[in-house]
Amino acid sequence: LTLNPWDVVLCISGTIISCENAIVVVVIFYTPAFRAPMYLLIGSLATADLLAGLGLILHFAFVYFIPSEAVSLFTVGLLVTSFTASVSSLLTITIDRYLSLYNALTYYSERTVTRTYIMLILTWGASICYGLLPVMGWNCLKEPSICSIVKPLTKNHLIILSVSFFMVFAVMLQLYVQICKIICRHAHQIAVQRHFLASSHYVTTRKGIATLAIILGTFASCWLPFAVYCLLGDYTYPALYTYVTLLPATYNSMINPVIYAFRNQEIQKVLWTVCCGCFSSTVPFRSRSPSDV
Repeated sequence: LTLNPWDVVLCISGTIISCENAIVVVVIFYTPAFRAPMYLLIGSLATADLLAGLGLILHFAFVYFIPSEAVSLFTVGLLVTSFTASVSSLLTITIDRYLSLYNALTYYSERTVTRTYIMLILTWGASICYGLLPVMGWNCLKEPSICSIVKPLTKNHLIILSVSFFMVFAVMLQLYVQICKIICRHAHQIAVQRHFLASSHYVTTRKGIATLAIILGTFASCWLPFAVYCLLGDYTYPALYTYVTLLPATYNSMINPVIYAFRNQEIQKVLWTVCCGCFSSTVPFRSRSPSDV
């Protein structure tokens, strides 16, 4: 096959994604202090993005070195599973953040741990089911007319994935609106109790809302173009359109570690300890809620 530059770019993106998220997975897995629900959800997101990066690398390797229908179904199934788990993990993190603010007094309880495991099971169970569909026969290898813009996925399969994404995005948007309302209310209460100036209340509120806007805006800008094109596009459209919309979606897995892991002060301490020994691993971690991250 002639080497496609877009495939090379996707492979490079997959390599960067894999390296970033592998660091997060190793840090969370080997640090006993990171067993709180918040870190389990971040670990789930990093694992999903790690698999997405590996899927992009394997897809490139198999297409150009081991071309096979069975291998193609495997790599596409892996990518569907990993990207679905990544988007679903972002939803679970959003739910966890909302509940940590809405039920602040009861958040640190056994119920939260149980709820976290249930969300993880549902996230990965649904993602694996979506990923197994092409392998189980829902593909267009024998009937090219039903192919979608992402071969060998069928048009109906991709429509289901796109509709599921829009549902997840709508829920996340609603939850972040509620989180913004809670932040504004809490900031106002603190300002009144401590007799802060109105300008201080405004700065605190603006900072919190700006952070949430960056998180949701990044997610939307990365995934919305591809999700919309999946609904409107057809297999007869040029492959260039698929690459142009798919590449930003992969960037979301590249940005996630920066937003959800590397900004965390405890994870930063562990990374500095591993890299240069600047911090002692015996330093106790401060208890943080998802709303702090």
